[in-house]
Amino acid sequence: MIDREGIQARFLLAAPHLDERGRRILAATEARSAGFGGIVGVALATGVARSTIGRGLKDLDCPALPVNVVRCPGGGRPTLTSRDPTLLEDLEKIVKPVTLGDPMRPLQWVSKSLAKIAAALKDLGHNVSANTVAMLLVQIGYLRLSVRKTDERSNHPDRDAQFIHINDKAAQFIALEEPVTSVDTKKKEPVGNFKNSGSDYRPRGCNEHVRVHDFPDKELGKAIPYGVYDVGANAGFVSVGVDHDTAEMAVNSIRKWWNSMGRFRYPNAKRLMITADCGGSNGSRVRLWKWELQKLADELNIEIHVCHYPPGCSKWNKIEHRLFCHITQNWRGTPLTSLMTVVELIAGTSTKTGLTVRSELDQGQYPMGIKVTDAQWGAINIVGDEFHPEWNYCIRPTRNEALVFE
Repeated sequence: MIDREGIQARFLLAAPHLDERGRRILAATEARSAGFGGIVGVALATGVARSTIGRGLKDLDCPALPVNVVRCPGGGRPTLTSRDPTLLEDLEKIVKPVTLGDPMRPLQWVSKSLAKIAAALKDLGHNVSANTVAMLLVQIGYLRLSVRKTDERSNHPDRDAQFIHINDKAAQFIALEEPVTSVDTKKKEPVGNFKNSGSDYRPRGCNEHVRVHDFPDKELGKAIPYGVYDVGANAGFVSVGVDHDTAEMAVNSIRKWWNSMGRFRYPNAKRLMITADCGGSNGSRVRLWKWELQKLADELNIEIHVCHYPPGCSKWNKIEHRLFCHITQNWRGTPLTSLMTVVELIAGTSTKTGLTVRSELDQGQYPMGIKVTDAQWGAINIVGDEFHPEWNYCIRPTRNEALVFE
């Protein structure tokens, strides 16, 4: 009777201290000691293959190998490249015409699929699989990589100087306990049972089922989230519009933030700083944006200081990586089936650093194509900064309210 438990205990005790050949010989020694049926019994007790135990028995009958030698000379399967010397050369020829990387860099990538490359190699007489091609590509310095957004095209010569100007001005406002905000429109989201990017943990097999096609629902429309991020307080406010993303909607969102959050947090504020992108509904060249800000300045009786980020630098706007990214993370993989779902998911966003978000539904109508007349434009009490006044300006309250609200 073979003592499997004893064999297993002895093998598990000694195996961690042995190399491949030592474990093979140990298993073979136990099998020979057990006698008839020893190979099968040791294989079941240790998990070592019967063929491996058989090779160990042959090793016992052969002269001992030199110290630190695990295998006999020539042991192991020859590498594919040693058996097929022209394989790597032919692989280089196949992938080189479609190489998309910089030839001066050590890492490159290809656009052909592994299966197509393997088929091309087989046409040249090389018997390889797609998995083997993947390993060979790594050997010759190829990786599967995605494109990286680094080319910003033309950069304004005063881009960095504008960043410094914004940071210095914001630091002054925060030191004086004046509000500093970052504003922007988040990506418009279709409302309905549509797929939302990302995934979340759910019980196995409990996937959300959504529509196959993402054609907009005419009744539900789209959600237009416009955000106001309070830099000093690490708090956000998002007004979810349903009509059009216009300057009137943008300023009304700022008004909603002030009435619901700003005036309570800054009861003694005399100035408000707004940082915004250079384009869109709050662009530096949008007349309606400045006209609506003039109305807001008169209504609140405070100065509104605006600083725009240079063209092409919207990703440096703090609201993007302090508020919007967390909202996207919070509702990942969840269909935005209704406007209230959008509002509630935005309001439920929080972070370990203390971010809090308030959200409201804005069902107001904001028609497009509103023109600001020359008379209205001339009535705006705007004063530009010395540094790039087209990006940095202050809109002060005006006493001529009749003209402002005509």
